[in-house]
Amino acid sequence: MHPTIAAARDLLGDAVLADTVIHGEPVITVKREQIADAMRKLRDGALAFEQLVTICGVDYPTRAERFEVVYNLLSVSKNLRLRVKVTTDEDTPVPSVVAVYPSANWFERETWDLYGVFFTDHPDLRRLLTDYGFEGHPLRKDFPLTGYVELRYDEDQKRVVYEPVKLVQDYRNFEFLSPWEAITDVQLPGDEKAVKPAYWDASRK
Repeated sequence: MHPTIAAARDLLGDAVLADTVIHGEPVITVKREQIADAMRKLRDGALAFEQLVTICGVDYPTRAERFEVVYNLLSVSKNLRLRVKVTTDEDTPVPSVVAVYPSANWFERETWDLYGVFFTDHPDLRRLLTDYGFEGHPLRKDFPLTGYVELRYDEDQKRVVYEPVKLVQDYRNFEFLSPWEAITDVQLPGDEKAVKPAYWDASRK
């Protein structure tokens, strides 16, 4: 067992659900409801993880608890790193760790904004990267690539307006016979080594 994982298990006890090592870095999965207490022990205990580097979300739509919230910890004094995970679904909130690591404030807001993971006891859980009126959470795997609405400046109303996404494109017939779609019966300079269309020579006899 990785020494950091062994020390974390001794420190956290049955709060640790699973552990692994990925690319040489220790990873533990912690019970969701105990994450704040676990982070406090990791900060104040023998491992001395003084710094929360980042929090991010991961979406696995096929799982019952589709979201992972991933905390990356750094011990500057002991030169150690640890990745801590909790899992949740669309409806179950995760306890905030802002009281343990104040730097978690914006990270949790970002995870809420982009994945829709709600954090209880967060002091100011608002959207961070999208507009306040934005609908949905854009990093979920089932969120459409085009989004639900688009915005533009309306000259008549003199303001930005939101409208449903419209992907209107004129029909185009691609010949795929030349790099220049409109020029299919001439030899272009620089195309001397290109394969000529089958009809090219016959059309000039």
